[in-house]
Amino acid sequence: MDNISQEQATEAMPLSGAETTRFWRDSRFGGMECLSATFLTHEFAPHAHETFSIGAIESGSQIATIRGTRESSGPGDLYLINPGEIHDGVPVQGGYRYRMIYPDTSLFREILEDVTGRTFSGMPAFGKQILHDPRLAEAFYDAHRALESGAGALETCQGMFLVLEAMFRHHGSSIIVPIDTQERSAVQRARDYLMENYAFDVGLEELAAVAGLSRAHLIRAFRKEFHITPHAFLTDIRIRVARRKLQAGGQPAEIALECGFADQAHFTRHFKARTGVTPGQYRAR
Repeated sequence: MDNISQEQATEAMPLSGAETTRFWRDSRFGGMECLSATFLTHEFAPHAHETFSIGAIESGSQIATIRGTRESSGPGDLYLINPGEIHDGVPVQGGYRYRMIYPDTSLFREILEDVTGRTFSGMPAFGKQILHDPRLAEAFYDAHRALESGAGALETCQGMFLVLEAMFRHHGSSIIVPIDTQERSAVQRARDYLMENYAFDVGLEELAAVAGLSRAHLIRAFRKEFHITPHAFLTDIRIRVARRKLQAGGQPAEIALECGFADQAHFTRHFKARTGVTPGQYRAR
């Protein structure tokens, strides 16, 4: 049996107390969104980000479904989720504490170019979304804590730059474009229609007509392609648009209606289920 340190033993223990979240945007990285949080019962609904979702669990454990695969994660595990990939997350008994950053593609490419001194051609991506790399996870914890503490610019930038470069060097991959098929084109038409008409009450029959599939076939093919149902995807698109509107200073009550939600309470419930914070918390930073 392997020996473990006192620190490792503490990390593996269940958490106690109340759920906490701290969300901020870091100006040193172009307003990159950052989150440190403790979740005991909060469950993330299936959702995706327009940015990368990169992070690690400090204590406790979580079960997440990414690309249709369900995996558990704990201390020493990394999340390397590409933009647009549907994922969720639920705490294992006792909850978990974790740290996340959400760099957009242009920022990530810029970091790789700065670190390597070479022009990065193509789209950075990760081939595996949950993996065990304790050394790199610990480096990420340190870099993230430096961001959160407001340490000096050189210290914080250097640490996070090097961590992100190491993540891609060890775990990065090239994006493989799937071969197009008639069914894939059909569900992509449905997806694009939802993205363009998120503010409206789109019906299943209407969406099936756009795709040129039966209603049952559309739901089945859509879930197979995107690992989410059409309705859940529509809700997620509404939340993504709402995030941009909140960043621009919009009022939650107005945004709720603009994005197709029944009311502010409906909006708030779905927003927190996908971000971990309320619209007011997200807007205030």
